[in-house]
Amino acid sequence: MKLAIYGYGNLGRGVECAAHLAPDMELVGVFTRRAPETLKTLTGVPVYSVNDILDFKDKVDVLIICGGSATDLPEMTPSLAEHFNVVDSFDTHAAIPQHFANVDAAAKKNGNIALISAGWDPGMFSLNRLYASAILPNGQDYTFWGRGVSQGHSDAIRRIDGVLDARQYTVPIPEALAAVRAGENPTLTTGEKHRRECYVVAEDGADLDRIEREIKTMPNYFADYETSVTFITKEELMRDHSGIPHGGSVIRTGVTGLEGENKHVIEYSLKLDSNPEFTASVIVAFARAINKMHLRGDMGCKTVFDIAPVDLSPLSPEELRAHML
Repeated sequence: MKLAIYGYGNLGRGVECAAHLAPDMELVGVFTRRAPETLKTLTGVPVYSVNDILDFKDKVDVLIICGGSATDLPEMTPSLAEHFNVVDSFDTHAAIPQHFANVDAAAKKNGNIALISAGWDPGMFSLNRLYASAILPNGQDYTFWGRGVSQGHSDAIRRIDGVLDARQYTVPIPEALAAVRAGENPTLTTGEKHRRECYVVAEDGADLDRIEREIKTMPNYFADYETSVTFITKEELMRDHSGIPHGGSVIRTGVTGLEGENKHVIEYSLKLDSNPEFTASVIVAFARAINKMHLRGDMGCKTVFDIAPVDLSPLSPEELRAHML
């Protein structure tokens, strides 16, 4: 199958790596809003302007859209789904139903198929929430993120006057995680599940007390959490905090038996050195699946809930039954 990448940031480079390692895929091009001649890809794949994308309608089986969820994907995915089979990683959970409706209508105009919100949350965590709640209907879900870099929270700190750069880590609170794993079914607020660690590079002469106060009182980001702020040098930031690790756990606690006498805990966990590269690997697997579905005549928008596991693998059903079942 022939893939193309629309957007070439951290996620786009991750898709390039994942496609390069896939035995059944060929990457035919990267499309960018920047000047194509200014980009050098990791594997030497050609770079084109986004203005030329429609010239490739018959040369691309699946177009992977690597834009941001805030402003890019709500516009890009419906527009491109009219002309291509597409996959995106839209991760604004509350807006997924509307995004789905928009993409579904666009894809069906020309008989295309689209998959939105591929990644690990939403994505792999979503699947595990569904499986666990179906198996243990009498129970409760918990999701913990981290320890990992939150790119959105890091950007929020960088917008504060006097801040040159910053990294923010989301960290599960060990006591809360232990209580859930023990099957105690605690009722936890967001602030009781996670804390925030902020590492900040400030401008020379900046008011550090003011910066720390602005971080800790920032609504929707830090005000509801135990938050620590550590000021470091640019060199320390690059030495100790240049990666983009992340991960977390989805846990379902529940009971079985006529009187609920037996407790069970289901847990799915991830520990990721590179958030964008792992997300890209998930996306590429789901690109394979929607290509198979399209060849069978399927169309419209899909989510990870609609994909049969057999379609994710390059192995045949016979090989899967022999070696993985």
